Formats: sequence, C-alpha cells, structure tokens
Amino acid sequence: MSGIQARQGYVSDIPIVRPTLVHALQSEWTKVKTVRSTVWSLIATVGVTVGIGLLMAANTDDTDYSMNPFTLPSLFGIMLGQVGVITLGVLMVASEHGTGLIRTTFTAAPERYRVLTAKYLVFSALAFTVTFGSVTLVTLLTMVLHGGPGAGPHSLGVSARGLLGGSLYVTLLGILALAAGALLRHSVGAVTAMLGVVTIPTIMPTVLLYWETTTGLGRWLIGYSAPVAISTLYGLPADELSASGPWQLLVLAVVTAAAVVASYRTVRSRDV
Repeated sequence: MSGIQARQGYVSDIPIVRPTLVHALQSEWTKVKTVRSTVWSLIATVGVTVGIGLLMAANTDDTDYSMNPFTLPSLFGIMLGQVGVITLGVLMVASEHGTGLIRTTFTAAPERYRVLTAKYLVFSALAFTVTFGSVTLVTLLTMVLHGGPGAGPHSLGVSARGLLGGSLYVTLLGILALAAGALLRHSVGAVTAMLGVVTIPTIMPTVLLYWETTTGLGRWLIGYSAPVAISTLYGLPADELSASGPWQLLVLAVVTAAAVVASYRTVRSRDV
C-alpha cells in the first residue's frame, strides 16, 4: 500500500483553479489597498478636492450663486485634485516596473492583457468614485451653507450633470495617465508627460494670443484645456473660448482610447 502511495506522489489540498479576470481584479484591488503610494494619492485627492472646495465655499455668500451653480466651489477643488488622480493612474502600473515587481505579476498571471484590463477597470471605478464623491460632498455642503433666498432657484439636474461630466473628464485624464505609465514604464517620466498634457494647453494660449497670426490657434487651444473643459462641463456660463462644450470630453475620450490601445499593443510585445 505504501508503494502505491509513493508512486502516486504528493497531492496538494489546495484546489487548482483556472485564473480569470475576477482573480486579476482582486489582485489589483489588493495592491491598491496595500501600496502606500496609491493610498496617499487617494488621500491627497480627497483632501485637496474637499479642502479647497470648502475653503472657496466659506469665502462666498448666497448672492454669489444667483448666477452660478452650487458646484462652483467643487470646481476649484477638482482643478487641483485631478493631479492626484493623474498620479494614481501612473502609479497603478509604472510603480511595478520601477520596483521590478511586474515580473512577479506576469509570472503569476502570464496573460498580460488580463492584467492590464484589471488595472484599467479597478482604477476607473476607484477614480470616478473618489472624484464624484468628493465633488458631490462639497456641492451638498455648499447648498447647506448658501441655500438661502439670495441664491435664487437652482436645478438639481443641471448640478448632477455637471458633477458627472466633470468627474468623467478627470477619470479619463487618469486613464490616460495609466496608459502613459504602461507605455513609458517610468513614474516620473509619465507624471511629467501628463502634467505637460494638462498644463501646456493652458499656458501656451497666453503666448499665442499676443500675435495676430496665432490668435486663432491660441483660442482653439485654450478651449480644449482642462480648466476650461471642466468649467464648461460643470455648467458655468460659456464664452467664446469655451464654445466647444461637450466636444472637449469627446476629444479627450478619443485620445485616451488611442493611448489605451497603444498600451495593449506595447505590453504584449515588449519585455518587462
């Protein structure tokens, strides 16, 4: 009998389970909860968005909202809070390349498309939830503080659309940052590139508007900058510089989709 058992070999009590996308999602969620850099990025995003928003709300009165939506203070918060979302997107993938842990990840889960898909899904849900929750909290507190007769009537539907649109825009910026991290595989380089994507369309028009020949380009460029895009999606009064409206969101979605496709092609063909 002992000879038969010896020929059969050792059989582990741990069941063999075929890895799926659910396992990859669980793995990425565990990384988000346990890696300090991602946790601090989330804390910074919430702290800056809510803190700056409430600071702006505290320095306004009811009459300031007679022509502006109650989402206005949260707009100032998310302008800075988006940096935390961008940083988190980069760190979701670039930090593993920097430490070399990406080798362990791909050894445990050789299907690289599945790993990258899990990163995109976990980050997208987390970024949108954190962003939307933060700006909604600031908006609700602003309504409590300045919801007097001087503020006039406001439509909750307009505010909700603004919060959803602004949060989606910032989430897309974060997804674009994740794709940049997958392409560059370097945290500092990817964050720098993303900050350039966000700030250059805001800074360059101030130079281009000085010359008559480049005025048209300057106006077009500032119309698709992050501050103007988010302001327009928030429902703030539009002017000639922000007349593009929701098209700004569509342009960002197309650029982000192209970067995501490129990241899939790269992660499959390139060594770690």
